[in-house]
Amino acid sequence: MALRTVLVSDVPCLPDSVYGLAEGLDLSKPKSFRMPGFSVIGHRGNGMNVLQSSDRRTRGFKENSILSFNSAAKFPIDFIEFDVQVTKDEIPIIFHDDFIYCEENGSVSESRVTDLSLSEFLLYGPQREAEKTGKTLMRKSKEGKVLKWEVDLDDSLCTLQEAFERVEQSLGFNIELKFDDHTVYERESLVHVLRTVLQVVFDYGKDRPVIFSSFQPDAAQLIRELQSIYPVFFLTDAGNHIYNDERRNSLEEAINVCLEGKLQGIVSEVRGVFKNPSAISKIKESNLSLLTYGKLNNVGEAVYMQYVMGIEGVIVDFVEEIVESVNLMMIRPSSPPSLSPLPSSPSKDDGAITRPEFSQKEIDFLLKLLSQLIQH
Repeated sequence: MALRTVLVSDVPCLPDSVYGLAEGLDLSKPKSFRMPGFSVIGHRGNGMNVLQSSDRRTRGFKENSILSFNSAAKFPIDFIEFDVQVTKDEIPIIFHDDFIYCEENGSVSESRVTDLSLSEFLLYGPQREAEKTGKTLMRKSKEGKVLKWEVDLDDSLCTLQEAFERVEQSLGFNIELKFDDHTVYERESLVHVLRTVLQVVFDYGKDRPVIFSSFQPDAAQLIRELQSIYPVFFLTDAGNHIYNDERRNSLEEAINVCLEGKLQGIVSEVRGVFKNPSAISKIKESNLSLLTYGKLNNVGEAVYMQYVMGIEGVIVDFVEEIVESVNLMMIRPSSPPSLSPLPSSPSKDDGAITRPEFSQKEIDFLLKLLSQLIQH
């Protein structure tokens, strides 16, 4: 079996009915639910941008843009994932990085995204009015180089409200709540930001499927505490990078965060799952869902292995290729995306996927093959 990259991520107070700290809301236990079959989720829409990559697919559409979201919606996927922060004038906007860069008069300037007002934020990059010219948008690479943010099909920056209003209604949203890894947040500050985001979701979400997720464990638990309508997942690097906050450093700690905060699931870096496959059964025994993200999710065989192992969905960059791979290798349900309660005794006619049965020896063999990819 060859391993290859497949070619075939002060507003008004919320009403008591949705404000989880209000009396009368039962948070005694998390509500179980299942993903709509094996879910393919578009990372930042139709894929994240990697400016220094030789693979043109990483620069096809501006990530985290309406154009990228609707491009991903053309494929039979269930959700898109994107990053939400809040501006200093309390508007939830969609942008991944903590800092934004631009070039003016030959010099590069840097601003923290959350220190900008909405009007200042929208001045970066392409402008909605054809006669206007925005600031030249730059981006810092992991190596520290500041590069011009060039893509084949560009688009203006956008707000969370615009995403709800302008993106194909049937497409679910996986809203990652972004916070700076190097900042210590007080509870009051987190609650204020989360209320601001929730207000937009409740005002404009309608019947769209929505999942919240965050690497910030306190934020993940608080968004669950503040509402009980939408599922909340805890994001973890699963030990691939070590943080000062121990809760972020393993799948075991992620399970504890979820159980303590009554969250509904985990989104793990995929290598963490392949290195620790026994955690999958622990996660399922804890009545939690499991999704993954990471570069290996752009490899069809790695995605198929997760399908076999019982993982419920993958966040991917190469949406078209992985969707094609999924359709070739797996049986997908015909029902539209929904987040429905998990039945106590699933029916054979409920549209669920029937996974192939592998012996433990066969699974161990496949995991050894995948370990070759993990080394790179």
